[in-house]
Amino acid sequence: MQIGRKTIDSDIVVAPMAGISNDAFRQLCFEFGAGLVYSEMVSDKAIYYNNQRTLDMLKVSDEFHPVSLQLFGNDISSMVYAAKVLDKHTNCDFIDINMGCPVNKVVKTGSGSAMMKHEDESAIIVKQIVQNVEKPVTVKMRLGWDLHSMNYLSLAKKLEEAGVSAIALHARTRSQMYEGYSDWSHIKILKDNLRIPIIGNGDVKSVEDYVKMKRETGCDGVMIGRALIGNPFLIKEINDYNQGKENYIFTKQDRFNYCLKHARKLIDLCGERQAISQMRGLAPHYITGMYGASVFKEKMNHIRSYHELEEILDEYDEYLIEHQSS
Repeated sequence: MQIGRKTIDSDIVVAPMAGISNDAFRQLCFEFGAGLVYSEMVSDKAIYYNNQRTLDMLKVSDEFHPVSLQLFGNDISSMVYAAKVLDKHTNCDFIDINMGCPVNKVVKTGSGSAMMKHEDESAIIVKQIVQNVEKPVTVKMRLGWDLHSMNYLSLAKKLEEAGVSAIALHARTRSQMYEGYSDWSHIKILKDNLRIPIIGNGDVKSVEDYVKMKRETGCDGVMIGRALIGNPFLIKEINDYNQGKENYIFTKQDRFNYCLKHARKLIDLCGERQAISQMRGLAPHYITGMYGASVFKEKMNHIRSYHELEEILDEYDEYLIEHQSS
C-alpha cells in the first residue's frame, strides 16, 4: 500500500484507541508485523498550549515505524499550528485528522464525528494543513452523523481534492457509536469512487473477517482496533495467511509472556504506578476465552505491582496444569 511517498509493507493497520495506542502497545503491534500503527488521538489545543502530558504522547520510538499521529480539533488556526508541530518536531510518518470519534466530550466541541456535519469547513481545515506540512495527511471518518445523513462519499471527494493521501472509513455512523454492525458495502463505494488508498475499518476480529473485508470491498488496507487488545497475535495470524505459512497456534505461555512484556514496556514508558494502573484494564484481555479465566481476570483488575501480575499469572498457570491433568 502506497500512502503519499511512503510504501507500507503490510496492509494491516492498527486503529487509534484512546488509552491503548501508546508507544508500548505500538511496539508490540510492530513486532507481530503491523504495516501502520496509529497513535491515540491528541488535542490540537493541548499542543497549542504546550500541555506536557500531551507532548509526551507525541514521542515515537526511533525503531518502530511507520506511525501516524492522530490530531483532533476543529479550529483552523490551532489545527494548522498543531499539525506543524507534528510535522517538524516529531518523527511520525503521517498526520491523521480525526473525523470519526463519536464520544460526547469530543463531538460537543465540534470535533471528531461532528466535523462531518460541516463538509466545506472541514475540507478547508484539511487543505490548510496539507499546504503547511510536508508529511502525508490522512483522515479517519465514519459514514456520517446518523443513518439519515451518510455523507461520507461527498466529504471524501472534497478531502481528496484538498490533498489527503488516504482515508480510513469506519463503516458505522456516529449515532451507532460502537454498537450494531458496520456496513462494509460503503467501504467498497468509497474505494470505487476515489483514487487515493482506502482503509476499511469495523468488525474485523479474525483472519476470516480480514479476508472477507478485502474480498468484498477491495480496500487497500484493513484497520483493526479493539480485537487487538490483549490479542496482538491476530496480526501475525493474518500475515502468516497472506504469506501462505502454516498458522502458528499461540499457547497460554505466549499469552502470559506477552502480557508481562506489555507491562514491562509500559513501565519503561511511564513508570510502574501508571503502567500497572493501565494493565488492570489490559491484562485480563490476554486470558479472555481461556479455561477458568474469570476468577483470575477479576484478580488482575486489582493488581498494584508488576510482581503481583507475575504472581497471578503463575497461579493461573498452576491452575490450568492441575485441571488439565485431572
